[in-house]
Amino acid sequence: MIFTDLALRVATHPTIVAFASNPDEQWFSNPVIQKKFWPAVGETLGMVGISTLVTVLLGLPLGLLLASSAQDGIKPRRTLNQVSGAIVNVFRSFPFMILMIALIPFTRLIMGSALGWKAMVVPLVVGAVPFFARLVETNVSSVEPGKIEAAQMMGASNTQIEWGVQVRESLPGIVQSITLLFITLIGYSAMAGAIGGGGLGALAINYGYNQWMNDVMIITVIAIMLIVQVAQMMGDMTSRLVNHR
Repeated sequence: MIFTDLALRVATHPTIVAFASNPDEQWFSNPVIQKKFWPAVGETLGMVGISTLVTVLLGLPLGLLLASSAQDGIKPRRTLNQVSGAIVNVFRSFPFMILMIALIPFTRLIMGSALGWKAMVVPLVVGAVPFFARLVETNVSSVEPGKIEAAQMMGASNTQIEWGVQVRESLPGIVQSITLLFITLIGYSAMAGAIGGGGLGALAINYGYNQWMNDVMIITVIAIMLIVQVAQMMGDMTSRLVNHR
């Protein structure tokens, strides 16, 4: 039922318009590139940017919870750690394409529609939060125990240790994790184009693949590669700026 509904909606989506193939209108003269490329870039950046921001806001506290409640954490709680860890593992085990399809009713409930780049923020966040939480857990767990013990001897609370010591000391690693998260979500957003998610992924699938426009496919792939390169450069630069070790 979900697949039938999805196929009908994608096939009738207003942004999917057939363009006649003309040998004189290729590459940057192609009407698809002229009319749809930059809007698709904007949709991809909006989809990935908002998803990254929401994922960091939800995944950072969850990662701290996983690290702090572990056996060697600052406030060990075995049951809480096992339950939260099991939930994270369950959502991490879903292939993203299957997760997107399974979440269509939930996405429609939250956003009012399961199509378009705004709707894709929901499955992107659901799929990315467990992934990012594990990265944060690894980052904060690598902080030297001596620094945590020093803070405890000075009377710092657990919350102060989490945010003032663990997060502060592991900030370069967390920034690198956010960069990895952003780049991973770019890949996920391209997959979202297969079910009407919009953005560069939808442009590549709808016109590059389904309408055999190789020029559209190549330009789209190059654009995605450039976005990834710029994101990695900015992440590396920010990581060096916040590294005060």
